[in-house]
Amino acid sequence: MERREFLKTGAALGMAVSIPGIVSAKDESYRRFKVEYYFNIKYDEPGFPARLWNPLPYNAPYQKVKFLRFGGNYNDYDINNKNEYDANTFYAYWEKSAMPKILTMEMEIETKDRSVPLELIKEASKKNLPYPKEVLKYLEPTAHIPTDGIVKEVAELITKGKKDRFEKVKAIYLWCTAHTFRNPKTIGCGKGEVGKMMQEQKKPTAEYIYKNGWFGGKCTDLSSLFTALTRAAGIPAREVFGIRLGKSHFDKALGKSDSKGFANITTWQHCRAEYYIPGAGWIPTDPADVTKLELVEKYPYNHPKVQKLVKKYLHSWEMNWVGFNHARDFILYPKPVQYPLNMFGYPYAEVNDDVLNYYVPKSFEYKITSQELF
Repeated sequence: MERREFLKTGAALGMAVSIPGIVSAKDESYRRFKVEYYFNIKYDEPGFPARLWNPLPYNAPYQKVKFLRFGGNYNDYDINNKNEYDANTFYAYWEKSAMPKILTMEMEIETKDRSVPLELIKEASKKNLPYPKEVLKYLEPTAHIPTDGIVKEVAELITKGKKDRFEKVKAIYLWCTAHTFRNPKTIGCGKGEVGKMMQEQKKPTAEYIYKNGWFGGKCTDLSSLFTALTRAAGIPAREVFGIRLGKSHFDKALGKSDSKGFANITTWQHCRAEYYIPGAGWIPTDPADVTKLELVEKYPYNHPKVQKLVKKYLHSWEMNWVGFNHARDFILYPKPVQYPLNMFGYPYAEVNDDVLNYYVPKSFEYKITSQELF
């Protein structure tokens, strides 16, 4: 089985690589996780070719990939971010054969809880600075994130009378957390089809939705709703696709592990969101986890612990999670047979022109585990 080291291509992605002999002092404010992936691509033919694209984490002050190692019997591989959103991607290709299609990956990830002080956000928002060019794309609509029509009308009703950018975001966030619920029947993280979500309301009018709207789904659905409304209000916003890594210090509903810090995270993909205020930068938020806390713990929205999380997640993330990318409705590289891809939080694979069901890991087949390193 061939073994290849990330060091050969790591610099091109700007991702950290561990250097033998150099050990940094332990910082107790950081958490460290060893994450392992195992792929054994399945298909209903005895011999078949296969292509796999797997999302990799990005580097930021609050999350770093310390190293990545991988191996397998693939015929070729590539690590790239050659797409519209610079989404880090591991690509593997297997030629047609009856051999098992195997890929293993191991990475160590270091995270630190992320929070932007409210006073900093408020002061920056008051200055009403222009948006830098690189964030303007996050004001634009995509196939799943409309910003006109009924979405814009609802956003205008939510933010009526407000001129300050942060006050608009806060109003949208509070409206979203009060008008959404986690639907356990939703497959995976949901599709985040905001236009469809609006039309499925009892009365698809802006006035009715503003007063009585009740949106169900999972994290991609609810983060996408926040993102669409925020963009429609003239403030850049984006989803952040990633995966939970382990235990939450806030509540077990938001992540757990065994007594030794181990967790099977194969189905723990989770979508969060960010909004942009010039002078404060990208600000983390997570309206969807409010609904998860309510569902798992059977708390009403006005429960003190729910309200504590509502306030916390207006401007922060607990980092028992790692982010992959902000990609929506885009084309992977190398180009798949089917495109564009709605979102890239799961492994994506094709056999001939068939897309394997990434919502069913056992039939795909893949497994992801995490071990917190104490």
